[in-house]
Amino acid sequence: MIYSMTGYGKSVLQLPTKKITIELKSLNSKNLDLNARMPSIYREKELSIRKILADKLERGKVDFSIYVEATAEDTSTQINTPVVKQYMEQLKQVANGNDLELLKMAVRFPDALNTVREEIDENEWKTIEVEIHNAIDALNQHRLNEGKVLEQDFNNRVVSIGNILEQIIAMDPERVEGVRERLLKGVQELKEKYDENRFEQELVYYIEKFDITEEKVRLKNHLKYFTESINTKDSNGKKLGFISQEMGREINTIGSKSNYAPMQQLVVQMKDELEKIKEQLLNVL
Repeated sequence: MIYSMTGYGKSVLQLPTKKITIELKSLNSKNLDLNARMPSIYREKELSIRKILADKLERGKVDFSIYVEATAEDTSTQINTPVVKQYMEQLKQVANGNDLELLKMAVRFPDALNTVREEIDENEWKTIEVEIHNAIDALNQHRLNEGKVLEQDFNNRVVSIGNILEQIIAMDPERVEGVRERLLKGVQELKEKYDENRFEQELVYYIEKFDITEEKVRLKNHLKYFTESINTKDSNGKKLGFISQEMGREINTIGSKSNYAPMQQLVVQMKDELEKIKEQLLNVL
């Protein structure tokens, strides 16, 4: 089972005087990169929110937002009546005008309005916290759905690399025989006498340098390990990335040792499949 780092989660809470919307967006990142936006009243809860998100989401570039929309008359701003009256009395001394005109001017002066700082209602916050968990669950479900698509793609490409490897294994005796014939032809063209036993010894040494048996075995093991790791309970993109690096090392060695055009063409096909795996792995949790 694997999870993508790409996902979206949303939860909406309707309270008597306001509507609260919680949104989570996630993209790929090497570590947890969290950006939190919320009204100032909830800022004191930011650290606890970050801890919840870190525990539940692990990695990714995460944008967390809380939006509050008032749905009834609920204001924290009040008129500072004594100050406004004092402003109006002073204005009467310097300007003629009715009380309405003086009031319009007075409320624009400093301290005419008082903003009362809202305090968090802990019962309300507990309800909001439940909705935060619901948004996280929605995001993780989205990540899981995306991960299933990635998993299918990985399995297809691993099978493709394995099939190409089987073609290489079948082709290897032909390659070795081709190397033997080229060397023998080169020696015969020299038109010089040579020690056949010594030639065979040198030939064996030369062919052993280009032997890819170990690389074929290791690549098979890496392909098997990659598939097993996909099917484990935990999603571990970093581990899969390390395995893909080992796969690439064996494929590159086979390519450099092959010295045989048809085999090198197959190696290019394996490299292409592996590069697509590596690109997708950047998005795995």
